[in-house]
Amino acid sequence: MLTASTSHLIPPHGGELIDLTAQPERAAELKAESREWPSWDLTPRQLCDLELLMSGGFSPLRGFMTKADYEGVRDKMHLANGVLWPIPITLDVKEEFAKSLKPGQSKIALRDPEGVMLGVLHVEEVWQPDREAEAKAVFGTTSPVHPGVDYLLNKGNTWYVGGKVEGLQAPSHYDFKSLRLTPAELRAEFARLGWRRVVAFQTRNPMHRAHVELTFRAAKNVEANLLIHPSVGMTKPGDVDYFTRSRCYQLLIHMVKFCLYIIQSTIFILLIVLLVDGICDGFSGSIRRKGQWINECGVIADSLEHLQCLFLPCDDM
Repeated sequence: MLTASTSHLIPPHGGELIDLTAQPERAAELKAESREWPSWDLTPRQLCDLELLMSGGFSPLRGFMTKADYEGVRDKMHLANGVLWPIPITLDVKEEFAKSLKPGQSKIALRDPEGVMLGVLHVEEVWQPDREAEAKAVFGTTSPVHPGVDYLLNKGNTWYVGGKVEGLQAPSHYDFKSLRLTPAELRAEFARLGWRRVVAFQTRNPMHRAHVELTFRAAKNVEANLLIHPSVGMTKPGDVDYFTRSRCYQLLIHMVKFCLYIIQSTIFILLIVLLVDGICDGFSGSIRRKGQWINECGVIADSLEHLQCLFLPCDDM
């Protein structure tokens, strides 16, 4: 939501920043009730999707997509309510598990690999998607040579479950803990710093001198502050690991004394963004940055002067 200190910034995508984390009393109630529910152990990419849903990184989504939203996004890049959204956000499960669920009645305890309950999915729909049609629509090909297609057709589960999510706690992270921010926390940081206009640069690689100059010039051209928003989560094969990259960004800060460096909460969507060509790629990054209240994304300009910068790596591209 917009506050007095942030009302000058653009609203999040869909007009509202979503926070799906339940209040402590509600969380305790859900945990007690969950003893009777089926559990699903989330895959690494599902963990990232859940974290984005809970924190508002996927605003305005309130859960994993139901069939109407899924088909609208797959075929027209719009949710059922007409809001632009380029890539399906779904929970894929095994057939046996899917057939044990009762839409409108079942609740699923969503757990991490250690068995910690992170959230609850209120099951609204269960269906078997046409994954080849999804691959063709989203990735533009059905060739398994494409990593995204290979995952979708050969590694992902064959049934989807859609419904609203209630979060209990975010997935645990043990690195860069003090540097991870949710979208709401980042907005608060913008307000604290007095940033009124923000340009974002997305990257999954260490920043070279050309990257530094291009991003600084872009921000200078529109008289904005600069957000460097690289991925620290799952990227595509062959990318430099985010531990190394994050240390590169930190070293850059020592070289550029007027920059502030922070890391946002881990985000999974980069894997999908990197595997999609063209319009879906651009829309995905821009939509998530609307959630961060970033005014400009992907701008390249032609002037370089002193800038005040916030470096915030996350795996949202």
